[in-house]
Amino acid sequence: MKYSLSLIIVFFFLVISTQNQTRLYLIGDSTMSDKREPKKNPEHGWGQVLPEFLTDELKVENHAVNGRSTKSFIDQGRWKKVLEKLQPGDYVFIQFGHNDQKFKAPTRFTNPFTGYRSNLEKFVKETRERGAKPILFSSIVRRNFNEYGTLIDTHGDYPLVARLVAEDLKVPFVDLQRQTEKLELFYGKEGSKALHLHFAPGENDYYPDGISDDTHLSKKGARMVARLALKEMAKLDPDFKSYIKKRVLEKKIPGRNK
Repeated sequence: MKYSLSLIIVFFFLVISTQNQTRLYLIGDSTMSDKREPKKNPEHGWGQVLPEFLTDELKVENHAVNGRSTKSFIDQGRWKKVLEKLQPGDYVFIQFGHNDQKFKAPTRFTNPFTGYRSNLEKFVKETRERGAKPILFSSIVRRNFNEYGTLIDTHGDYPLVARLVAEDLKVPFVDLQRQTEKLELFYGKEGSKALHLHFAPGENDYYPDGISDDTHLSKKGARMVARLALKEMAKLDPDFKSYIKKRVLEKKIPGRNK
């Protein structure tokens, strides 16, 4: 009887501690999202690999989904679902832009200076109303080298608008556009293929016909981008830094000076 009572008490405190655990919510697109069949699928989102770099004191909930823009994420009720869960002290990583620029998809497209900006402001303000902490991220770059070996931007004004919202609303901002740009340039036009999905026909069982995808990340690319994001977060938020495993901050990343 005493043994059973002890187990009940331990279980009770475990439940309470889990409920009070600080959470990190991720909202964004395919570059951040968890992928189906992760053991088979070579595509990885950088948010998918975050848990391996963080301590157990921080619970990660990845709500990023392939193909979502700020507009579709809100219209589909995905933001409402996250908002209802937020507790004081939680974190929300916000990274959109890849699909907001899809002008042929009216259910996703947003004008960078109007709809996109308004939606980012909504995420920030409503997160703060819940006592949680919003963090804005610019989109990671696409591997878009021209014939001269120059890396060409594909995101236009969207990263700039994310930066402007961060400045105007005093929100911590992680410039993953710049960080991943340096990473791509370090590896170069050919070497950077390993950060993405480049397989010849028959080379990978998941893509038997081959694939050349310069937007989405391989596991190697996702792990590097996740480490870049965490190193920037360590500088922005001392409290968040305590959740990052020490080895992550100590390990150098190619193309990064500091």
